[in-house]
Amino acid sequence: METKMKKAEKLSQSITLKAVIVAVLTLLLLIPGIMVQDIIRERQYRSVETIEKINAKWSHSQTLCAPVLSVPFTTSNKMADDKIKYEQHTLNITPETLNIETELYPEERHYGIYKTILYKSDIDMSGTFELKDIKIANSVIHWDQAYIRMGFSDLRGITSTVSFKLNNQPYEAETSGVYEGSLGKELLVAPGDSLFKTSNKKFSFNCKLNLRGSANINFIPLGKTTNVHVAGAWNAPGYVGNFSPETTLSSAGFDATWNILHYNRSIPDIWEDNNMNSFHDSTFGVNLVNTVDHYQQNMRSAKYAFMFIALTFVVFFFVEIRTKKKIHPIQYLLVGIALVLFYSLLLSISEQLSFGLAYLIASVAIIGLITAYTHSIFKNKPQTATLTLILCLLYVFLYVVLQLEDIALLIGSIGLFIILGIIMYFSRKINWYKQEELPEAEE
Repeated sequence: METKMKKAEKLSQSITLKAVIVAVLTLLLLIPGIMVQDIIRERQYRSVETIEKINAKWSHSQTLCAPVLSVPFTTSNKMADDKIKYEQHTLNITPETLNIETELYPEERHYGIYKTILYKSDIDMSGTFELKDIKIANSVIHWDQAYIRMGFSDLRGITSTVSFKLNNQPYEAETSGVYEGSLGKELLVAPGDSLFKTSNKKFSFNCKLNLRGSANINFIPLGKTTNVHVAGAWNAPGYVGNFSPETTLSSAGFDATWNILHYNRSIPDIWEDNNMNSFHDSTFGVNLVNTVDHYQQNMRSAKYAFMFIALTFVVFFFVEIRTKKKIHPIQYLLVGIALVLFYSLLLSISEQLSFGLAYLIASVAIIGLITAYTHSIFKNKPQTATLTLILCLLYVFLYVVLQLEDIALLIGSIGLFIILGIIMYFSRKINWYKQEELPEAEE
């Protein structure tokens, strides 16, 4: 009976058994870690939803597709019964040259704890049309009925009367009455004096407008030669689309210029009706990047929860082996819960303050809590100080990794390699079998 009790006592003190229990606790704590990640996703989704509501009241992101010269023509086809069938079509002609000068005025709008980037802009478009001698079989082109089409993704962004001139003559721009045309939501300019009476002419145009939108502004290079210049007081522009600009960035803002030839784009010079359903493959523009995306940083930090729990438990485990000071699994569990709580604190505080300050507050709070609890277990200041130092180094390491986006994987891998090497070094002299050897049972 006494031998069985000794075996049970030895088993309860087994290093292997304790290691298995710690490993199981580490895996179990992944569950609240995953729950924290779900909370981050939920808050991020709510942020996107709220920002969308703000943008909807202002104006969504803008894509400018302008201008196109549309010319009606009538096609006659002889039917089997010798009757003539007439069909109405539209010929669409792109500009010979297109120049767009845009000045952006970004601003931040807040709704509670959420923030979005809005902008106002002054746009000056100019260029030329060349009306070549176009022939279409069995058709009559009605040059005297030609009109200009300009496309926008959100007409609510136009905040003043559009000033449009053809050959320096002003004309009014009106909505097309079509909710969504091939160019987007359209404005039409229809010269009432039959300016386009014949082909083989060259016409200049100029259009000035005030356009507001949110997040980004995009352009479509309709001209055979398209030059777009965008400048604005924003220090974190992102350039999107299939064309790269020549750009400069300073403390005052950014300046970007695109020069695109018709060889570079997949838009025909002339097409009929609405055969061009989309120009999105050729769009380009500027995205006003929100540099403080704390939800993304929170998600990245939460993915390191397993590493923090595992390494902290390893430190506790080594201290337990070296000092013979027994640590109960419940105490491991409480420390693990405190480590998981860090990510919840970080999320909630970063919604109110900057991410860096939130990280400092959350890490100091959790390190302080674990330090006080550890001292009550070890009753030893050097051991407590060692654990506190290790936690501080871990949280500093994580913050550095979060800031180094481009080389985060490299730095993280090197850091984990070094940590593993340290663990192997300090565990090299541990006799893993000594405490598990059981005395021979007495006969």
